[in-house]
Amino acid sequence: MKFFTVTKWEFKNTLSSRKFLMIFLMQLSVLILMIVFLNMFIGNIESENGVALSPSLTNFASIDVSDNSGLFEKQLNHEVLGINSVRGNESIDQVKNGKVTAALIVPENSTSKIDNFQIINLNLFVNYGDPKRGVVLEEVNSTIKAVSSSISNQWINSLAPSANTAEPDVKEEKTGESLPLQLIKKMMVSILLFLPLFLFGNMIIDSIVGEKERKTGEILIAMPLSHEAVIIGKNFAVVLTIAIQVALWIIILLAAGFDIKNPFLVYIVIMLTSIPIVGVTSVIAAYSKNYKEAGIGLSFIYIGIVGFLVIPALAHISSKSVVANISPMTLVMRLFSGETISIANFMIPFLFIIIISVISYWISIKLIKRDDIMFGPRPNIIKLTLELIGFKGISKR
Repeated sequence: MKFFTVTKWEFKNTLSSRKFLMIFLMQLSVLILMIVFLNMFIGNIESENGVALSPSLTNFASIDVSDNSGLFEKQLNHEVLGINSVRGNESIDQVKNGKVTAALIVPENSTSKIDNFQIINLNLFVNYGDPKRGVVLEEVNSTIKAVSSSISNQWINSLAPSANTAEPDVKEEKTGESLPLQLIKKMMVSILLFLPLFLFGNMIIDSIVGEKERKTGEILIAMPLSHEAVIIGKNFAVVLTIAIQVALWIIILLAAGFDIKNPFLVYIVIMLTSIPIVGVTSVIAAYSKNYKEAGIGLSFIYIGIVGFLVIPALAHISSKSVVANISPMTLVMRLFSGETISIANFMIPFLFIIIISVISYWISIKLIKRDDIMFGPRPNIIKLTLELIGFKGISKR
């Protein structure tokens, strides 16, 4: 367990660095400012004089409605759905062409059927290629239930009329937060929780690339430490630093009034996610020959990692897709929302965390063992990749 020695050195030097402490305090200040801004924004939305939501949140999903009676159309949620009144079946072509998420067609004789105690058959056409289809299905089903309940009450009262009973009208009451507000709060809290994982990439770059820049790599290799201990020790020191900041951020969010259920599980998932991210960062650092090259490579890699975390989480909000559980951010979002999660949905992100961690640390160790990577001349990335997977090529005699 010699990597603990490296971890102790790196962690002690990090905490004693004035530069680190200044950056750490600045990051906490930014977090507090973001919390204040988010609370003000949410407060304005929830108040009667709230701000108008952006076009990307209003009319979240579009639907064509053919309803001569207007009974169903007027009860749909106009705040979330962009509703287009149409006549006939031309809306079906709109769905096929992907111009709208869904089309609801109500029979023209729906009013007379209600008067004659007959069943109304509604036709809902949904574009299953649109990830917002789940929102439409939820809103339409909610509206149908409300209208059906009202019609049933009307039928009952018509069969047993009462002098003191007023004719019921359709009334739908919703509890909880609106979909746009859920989107804002869930995504903002998720991003805030995962943000520390991307704030310490410079520590890994400085720890590994700095050995090359300062010409201290020879001394490090000459020490009675294995290459595995060097990489794991340096990376574990960064993970410990991230652990401190994530814990502080969760405590601050809870103190600020954010409802984070299962905070301990949320913390564990985030920390496990940090391990492959630190591993991938160490691969970039090990291959790079200077700070500039490492910074450019890290920017591109982090864009891909952020997309891997955020896009499935957004897909889960809009469609509840099983594939969306591939992202640890989706799991964290479901945990702090208090959802019931199956064992399979737990294992999906953990499996990817394990696979990426093993591959990234294996590559980092392989790279730091090579003298041409540490001291030059460095091979190009294609040749290096072929050599890592065991393809040496055909040697010429």
